[in-house]
Amino acid sequence: MRTNVFIRYVVPFAGMFFAMVAVTIVIDYVLHSMGLVSIGRYLGPIGTVMIIASFVYSARKRGIIREGSPKKLLMLHEYMAWAGSVMILVHAGIHFNAKLPWIATVLLLITVASGLVGKFLLKKASLTVSEHRRDLLATGVPPEEAEKQLFLDLVAVDAMKRWRVVHMPIAMLLAVFSLMHIVSIWMFTK
Repeated sequence: MRTNVFIRYVVPFAGMFFAMVAVTIVIDYVLHSMGLVSIGRYLGPIGTVMIIASFVYSARKRGIIREGSPKKLLMLHEYMAWAGSVMILVHAGIHFNAKLPWIATVLLLITVASGLVGKFLLKKASLTVSEHRRDLLATGVPPEEAEKQLFLDLVAVDAMKRWRVVHMPIAMLLAVFSLMHIVSIWMFTK
């Protein structure tokens, strides 16, 4: 059972994160080997726009916009943020000449990781509670009693749904450092 949980929840999380890093390395290697390193400079702004556009999901969720399926917009958010992050990581490359871009890059990695952790942990917790409820009802426990027995699990799942309390401030910090990076580029380049 433990192996099944590992394969079902940890592997997809780790796979998405390490795939992002691997794709970044491959793209960066290809650009370097073809003498097209300068393309990376343009991927940063494109990736930033993709990530900003992915927040249409957040706008829909908060009722700012009314169009679109929340489930489809969440998938769009995940894929656009992932692809945008790859572009920004290629843009960042491995340069040791400035601290601000490195801070923004580290925050980007933390933001992506926190988003993936939230997604997979919440899914796992919700499935576990559903399975426990089903097992209780199958053994003849009345629905009201099953809900009482599941109370702490339901409270924990509800608390996990609030993982955005961690994810959103990290994303806002990323936005601040990214904006500082962009402003510094405009100020100090001719």
